Amino acid sequence: MHTVIESIATGNPSLRKAQPEAAEFMQRIERLPEPLRARLPALYKQSAIDYRYSCVEDYGEDDPDAFTFFPENWSLDPAPTTRERNEKYREAAIPLAEDVARRALAQSDTEADEITHVVAVSCTGFFAPGLDVELVKRLDLPADTERTFIGFMGCYAAFNALRVAHSFCQSQPDARVLVVCAELCTLHFQIDDTLESVVVNSLFSDGAAATVLSARTEREAQGRMAYVDGQSRLDDDSMDDMTWAIGNTGFLMGLSSRVPDVIAEHLPGYIDDLLGANSRAPDAMDFWAVHPGGRAVVERAQEVLDLTPADVRPSLEVLRRYGNMSSPTILFVLNEILGQAAQGDGAPPDQGVAMAFGPGLTIEGALFERV
Repeated sequence: MHTVIESIATGNPSLRKAQPEAAEFMQRIERLPEPLRARLPALYKQSAIDYRYSCVEDYGEDDPDAFTFFPENWSLDPAPTTRERNEKYREAAIPLAEDVARRALAQSDTEADEITHVVAVSCTGFFAPGLDVELVKRLDLPADTERTFIGFMGCYAAFNALRVAHSFCQSQPDARVLVVCAELCTLHFQIDDTLESVVVNSLFSDGAAATVLSARTEREAQGRMAYVDGQSRLDDDSMDDMTWAIGNTGFLMGLSSRVPDVIAEHLPGYIDDLLGANSRAPDAMDFWAVHPGGRAVVERAQEVLDLTPADVRPSLEVLRRYGNMSSPTILFVLNEILGQAAQGDGAPPDQGVAMAFGPGLTIEGALFERV
């Protein structure tokens, strides 16, 4: 049996802000020290991001009297509590996840009663009954649908979801697995007087993606892209370089400037191991889906893997149009690559690698191949 990607659907909240406008909003925050405020336009421009999305309507307002999430002042003080942010997460994440899930099912011609498993992924909010239960109820999936929730793993979590889905498909011939990643990162923007916080605030965005994976026989899978194998690698000496913790005013991210270099140090060996275990060579890959955690991450991956500008164009294009949305982002990149081929923009890729990076530091990735 093959684990086949039947469809990928992506979506974002309605508020879309150009990166210079986002910088202007942040410059108005009176609690930020003037030296940091002065650097904001240049830092935001260097991000290689043109647009980002948010579920927080306040980012589209010019008058603080219209704020509904933040207090009605340009100090944004007192900051919304973790409880208030989590309530906003629940309000906004459910319809966004439902939307991409419905479209993934429709694109794959999968009926609700055919779904056997749901795998929900998120690290930007929690509630119970959770997002997995909400999807079963709202999509009218069978009551005995098996549910898995993958939480608080960050940008690489989609690969853990794909690995779980692959296991289901390999063990159950009729498996039809709905994977949904939904993240509302902008709920947790922090107003701190540190350059690290400013950089984090310039990168992250809100979005969701869903994919349907199915167990298919050799004959049924012909011509389709299949998940072949996945692999994980944990660095021994970078536990503090990327962190995600729960604070009193939302979730707090730690992001060291060492991250691109640590990833670059381990990435070539990781790729050699992943491809070697499957008797593949790097020069046989038709695509490279690199999680655009930031411009420097993509550029360092391109450098150490000797990739061409065309190889990383889909990753940089997703970064440009959406920013870093955490776990759904790699599905946006895969959708960009596979969607271009479906629209006749070049030959359909036969095989390729996708990868993402997150707390640990951890590299997660997968090999895909057209059957």
